[in-house]
Amino acid sequence: MSAIASGFVHPTVGFYALALVLPFLPGKAWKWLLLIPPVVAIWSVMTIEPGLYGQASWLGQTLLLGRVDKMSLIFAQVFAVMSLIGMVYALHVDDKLQHIMACVYVGGAFGCTFAGDFLTLFIFWEFMSIGSTFLIWLARNERSTKAGFRYFMYHTIGGLFLLIGLLMRYKAVGNFDFDHVVPTQMMAYDWMILLGFCVNAAVVPLHAWLPDAYPEGTVTGSVFMCAFTTKTAVYVLLRGFHGVEALAIAGTVMCVYGVLYACIENNARRILSYHIVSQVGYMVAGIGIGTAMTMNGAVAHAYAHILYKGLLFMGAGCLLYAAGTTKLDKLGGLVHRMPWVMALYMVAALSISGMPLFNGFISKTMTIVGAAEAHRTWLAVCMEIAAVGTFLSVGIKLPYFAFWGKPANNTMELKPIPVNMYVGMAMGAVLCIAQGVYPDMLYRYLPFEMEHAYHPWTVWHVLQSLLLLGFSGLAFYITRDIITPHAKTNLDFDFFYRLIGRGALALVSKPLAWIDDRWTEAYRVAGLGGLLTLARGTVWFDTKGIDTVVDGSAYTVQNVGVLSAKVQTGRLQEYLGLAAALGLGIFALVWYLA
Repeated sequence: MSAIASGFVHPTVGFYALALVLPFLPGKAWKWLLLIPPVVAIWSVMTIEPGLYGQASWLGQTLLLGRVDKMSLIFAQVFAVMSLIGMVYALHVDDKLQHIMACVYVGGAFGCTFAGDFLTLFIFWEFMSIGSTFLIWLARNERSTKAGFRYFMYHTIGGLFLLIGLLMRYKAVGNFDFDHVVPTQMMAYDWMILLGFCVNAAVVPLHAWLPDAYPEGTVTGSVFMCAFTTKTAVYVLLRGFHGVEALAIAGTVMCVYGVLYACIENNARRILSYHIVSQVGYMVAGIGIGTAMTMNGAVAHAYAHILYKGLLFMGAGCLLYAAGTTKLDKLGGLVHRMPWVMALYMVAALSISGMPLFNGFISKTMTIVGAAEAHRTWLAVCMEIAAVGTFLSVGIKLPYFAFWGKPANNTMELKPIPVNMYVGMAMGAVLCIAQGVYPDMLYRYLPFEMEHAYHPWTVWHVLQSLLLLGFSGLAFYITRDIITPHAKTNLDFDFFYRLIGRGALALVSKPLAWIDDRWTEAYRVAGLGGLLTLARGTVWFDTKGIDTVVDGSAYTVQNVGVLSAKVQTGRLQEYLGLAAALGLGIFALVWYLA
């Protein structure tokens, strides 16, 4: 892999080319063009050989656009598949700007995945931030506008940490190479880069942007966002920081923390957003533990998570599209009116819960088993507890209160759901089941060599999963009255962000207000009086100085004119006398001076 190869069709090219031409395409036939970049991306990542591709020079730096190896290929593969599913799901959308921003966003994710240096990574990292922000704003309501600004501000801060870290690193080592950092040799700039990555990975307590923003995005935009931002962060953490102990602890905290908040939420898309935090926690913990088993588990779970989480958000998007809300207290009794949405949603719900025959079972258990084999017992136990909460909230609570929970609801007005939305969901559901039944569909692409192959279909693994799921169902039955959704706002760490903001505002505004009041008084007493005195002085100078000179000159000219008029009588004898008198006067003056 030392040589630079050619012939790689970078998936980013197709998405950015489509984003550039979409504004100029008339009619609606252009919608079918949305499927071309994902198809090209799938073809590209399935046929390309590992190697280094696309070296370019920019601002005196060498950029490597295409580092292709087993790790980048498996992430690019699932990104390509999910981009196709997302585009199919979004075919009914007439708003070109939504599709343009989706292309910018997805193309940025591919750019990060194949980036061979930090500078290339940072460029595409920021493209992702811009594209995803617009996918929130384009919902075009007050809540999405505010959430989009908060989202953009938060990711800008994360991007600045990344930029500071890579610039500090460049000053220290003289290059932007993006390689693994030995955990025991991490420098200050490595921690800055890690912090920037952790923002996008929604590591607690840097996660509040996610449940704040994702529920406010467009119906189709949130489907893309749930698949790419955090998983791109998982990829770069895996690439650069596997084995860092802090990630193992942080990831386990994410698993439990996200589940706890999901159990008390009312908004379906907020529930799913908190479960992104929880499920990404499994991946971050696996990266932090750093064994081949847990890292492969992180990769496998990222792959499976993109598919089933995209399907979950597509189901919630159908509820929002048809009913106009995803608040569980306003839904219920819709199973007979939306049976296919319910059925396809349940495929994803069982997948995320780790039910045998679904892809969550073959991926999540790998990380947990790997943690146990690495003698990280408490981490494995906490991840198992989080698995219970996952089935309780996403697998039972959400569908129960959305589709059942009330008598048949025939009064709520529902918009017809476009066929393409069903097709997109069906594509995701088929893959979730296929990977669960045939794990080798996924395992063959895992990048790390393990001492022994992992076999999910053992009696113990199946029995363990069924016992956990059964316990979760019993827990729901017992607590069904307690966890009934209520219309309320559950503040997360954004409470502290708001507190800090209010404190900073008070700290700045009150002293400035005091200074402004004193300055206003001083201006009124001294400054205004001084200005009035200066005005009076200018008036005096104008009247006594300028006006005197100007008026005096005018009067002089006037008098000279009058005198000249009097002298010019028109009589020749008087002119001759005057000339003689003037000549005598000049002669007398010359004679005197001589």
